[in-house]
Amino acid sequence: MKAMYKNALIAMILMVSFTLNAQNRQLDNFRSPDKNGINVFETPKDTVSTFENVKVRVGGSSTLQYQALDHENSGAVELANIGANFNLATANLDLDVALAKGVRMHLRTYLSSRHHPEPYVKGGYFQIDNLDFISEGLLENFMKHATLKIGHMENNYGDAHFRRTDNSQAIYNPFVGNLIMDAFTTEVGAELYYYGDTGFFGMLGIANGKLNQSTEDPLKRGTTDYTSDLTGGASLLAKLGYDKQFNEEFRFRLTGSIYNTGFTPNLYLYSADRTGSRYYHVMEPVASSGFRSGRFSPDIRNSVTAIMINPFFKYGGLEFFGTVETVSGKSTGDSDTRATTQVAGELIYRFGESENFYLGSRYNNVNSEQASGNDVSINRFQLGAGWFMTKNILLKAEYMSQSYNDFSGILEDGKFNGLMVEAVISF
Repeated sequence: MKAMYKNALIAMILMVSFTLNAQNRQLDNFRSPDKNGINVFETPKDTVSTFENVKVRVGGSSTLQYQALDHENSGAVELANIGANFNLATANLDLDVALAKGVRMHLRTYLSSRHHPEPYVKGGYFQIDNLDFISEGLLENFMKHATLKIGHMENNYGDAHFRRTDNSQAIYNPFVGNLIMDAFTTEVGAELYYYGDTGFFGMLGIANGKLNQSTEDPLKRGTTDYTSDLTGGASLLAKLGYDKQFNEEFRFRLTGSIYNTGFTPNLYLYSADRTGSRYYHVMEPVASSGFRSGRFSPDIRNSVTAIMINPFFKYGGLEFFGTVETVSGKSTGDSDTRATTQVAGELIYRFGESENFYLGSRYNNVNSEQASGNDVSINRFQLGAGWFMTKNILLKAEYMSQSYNDFSGILEDGKFNGLMVEAVISF
């Protein structure tokens, strides 16, 4: 059955590829999956509709990395032997469908990823930019400024997830790896956006706090004895921001986001990426099946509050993107609240015709209070470069170094570093 599904997908992609050149692939209020989508955050809000009939946009992406990383620790726990070679190629399939005036659907399928070599659905959503499909002119003045998203989707907490690599969709990320504490989750929910005329905007959202959807009561699952005062965990999200292009050269953006949930058996905000890390097998034991190598997720799950602040500016070819984040909460049985903080800064310089080349650096630090009482930290430095051969093809490379401080076990005195090269196709 898996082989039949794969063959059917391949046949569909091949058939679609013959019609791509003749296809008008532009959609309303849509973030382009190629170079044109870089530094686009929330999808643009344009009240002018071009809808005529149902239109299906078939897109996708594929990446391949060459990895030459070394790792080491104190020797108390043996690490896997790793060398220089190619990683598993990854691929996405995207379907974006204009269904009605102001109504669009998005669906992403991971065709191949580090964690799952077989296809599986990431998620999808409806995006509603006006209500004319219900009644012509319904709430017209409000919908000129508003957008509603509903689905099992990537939730809009912070701005870092707009620049991260999502399996093979790596063209927005100027580096190869994502942040150490990678805020990304897909939950069932809804988000309402409102865009002002002066650059200010806001978002309110609610989600169900689950990565794996189920009607089973999480408080009575298995034999775990959760106390009676723990309530089920819907997630509440909010974002407030300012984003303005002051002139042809200068753009400034600043956002603050919050993600809050009550009790959940697992907090997936930092462990929901099922496609895996870009740094394969680093700091993993022999024969490990771990797929989030080099990342960190704080061990908290009750009454969680995460806050992220993201400044961004672009002046000519010079670009800065920052992340300041704190997350606090408890694990089951904890009496005290513990906190973890993350800071990151990216400085990019884009140059050449149409900014087809770039150089950049990123510093990333995480400090965390552990349940054991230990305070630990992780530091990473990345130095990267990229070349857009076309708007759909990117070749990038980075040198990176990551170190672990005050950990025990396999991460004691741990560090890894080396070279990564990645080729990206996205259309």
